[in-house]
Amino acid sequence: MTAKFSDAMKRQLYSYHYLSMSNDNKSPKILVFSTDKISDPGIDQAGLRKIHYSPSVYVINMPCSSGVKPRWILHALEEGFDGVFIAADGHECSYSASCPERTNDIILESQKLMTEKNINPKRIRMAALCSVCAEPFANHMENFSKILSGLED
Repeated sequence: MTAKFSDAMKRQLYSYHYLSMSNDNKSPKILVFSTDKISDPGIDQAGLRKIHYSPSVYVINMPCSSGVKPRWILHALEEGFDGVFIAADGHECSYSASCPERTNDIILESQKLMTEKNINPKRIRMAALCSVCAEPFANHMENFSKILSGLED
């Protein structure tokens, strides 16, 4: 099954892929799906406040974390990302009251598909991040990088 990304998301994903190929950084390559109103401002704060996290972290923002498709996650992993992190809205989502449940279902479905394709389901993580969660984001990236570094292919 081919992932159906918008043209803009395709350009962003492929530019990240090719940029990281030229990078000698040995840190695991992580794709983060963030949300434009809740988690992305927190991630931006990490950069503005110069809080260190791996340069091998690439962020794509979307309106709502429950809009991430399991096939997008699989596509990213199949194209060379070591892990995928969903920076979820949690209960603060302005689009859907059922966002946390729907996002959790996406993770469960993705892990099922990953297992079917012999991809370690530990390569996906999710956490709710708020608009001022700069330190928690950096901590999540550090911890996830350590987990990914310890996984065998």
